[in-house]
Amino acid sequence: MSAGDLPVRPIDIVVNPLTPEIVAARPAWTRRFHTQKIGREDAEVASVTHEEMIAQMDAAGVERAFLVACKLGQEGTPAAWHMPDEWIAEAVAAYPDRFSGLVGIDPTEGMEGVRRLERAVCEYGFIGAHSYPHWFELPPNHARWYPFYAKCCELDVPIQMQVGQSLVYAPERPLRSVGRPITLDDIACDFPELAIIGIHIGIPWHDEMIAMAWKHENVFIGTDAHAPKYWPQSFVHYLNSYGRKKVLFGTDYPVLSFERALREISALGLREETLRAVLRDNAERVYRLASAT
Repeated sequence: MSAGDLPVRPIDIVVNPLTPEIVAARPAWTRRFHTQKIGREDAEVASVTHEEMIAQMDAAGVERAFLVACKLGQEGTPAAWHMPDEWIAEAVAAYPDRFSGLVGIDPTEGMEGVRRLERAVCEYGFIGAHSYPHWFELPPNHARWYPFYAKCCELDVPIQMQVGQSLVYAPERPLRSVGRPITLDDIACDFPELAIIGIHIGIPWHDEMIAMAWKHENVFIGTDAHAPKYWPQSFVHYLNSYGRKKVLFGTDYPVLSFERALREISALGLREETLRAVLRDNAERVYRLASAT
């Protein structure tokens, strides 16, 4: 099966836009990270307009991308950067049939950040939240995250957060790997109505992430940031069997291109019911997209 033969048009739950405006505003380390650490070609991360990214999505068969208004560290700290929520809101407003918005969370903002989360959902129409615990060196079960989880419950939107090891993104600020998947256990117990997506698979603690998704009805796994041909065998077995309803497709674009991710998924020999669930149906259910259309 090739990417063009997939049984559904995928929904990508983790996408980082790279418009000329965004590239000009992001710290210089981000481009070096994508080219030197991740191995993307310089031209691939120089800048991509929304129209060009949609063309890439069309070529790979991707129907919708969830765009992240990322929050990388507390503002004013080395290497930190916050994308304005308004930039994502403008993209969604321009292409509502192709893009949905995810609001980034900075736990150090306290109630100001909670109000910003509410504004993004209620005024801008964002469908969920996104967080990078390692950028704040606060594990997902730290108390400073809890007001945001409570607000997500109140707004009835999911939150996705990176689990697994962090990398050295900017040499001037190495970050500790605080995102052990087991920390989601506390959150799922304290907020059983909150949909929690552990993105980046949880590698190298992927079996721990599988255990959390198996234990808790409200915990899911995002496939993004790791090339499918290198996915751990236990994870492939999980998503192709008893875990097919608990895994959501993502790329973390531009870390992975849409085409590469889907081509490599097609080569895994997954069951058709698995492909339907992982590539689309689970995202529609968890983010309530089907009921909203």
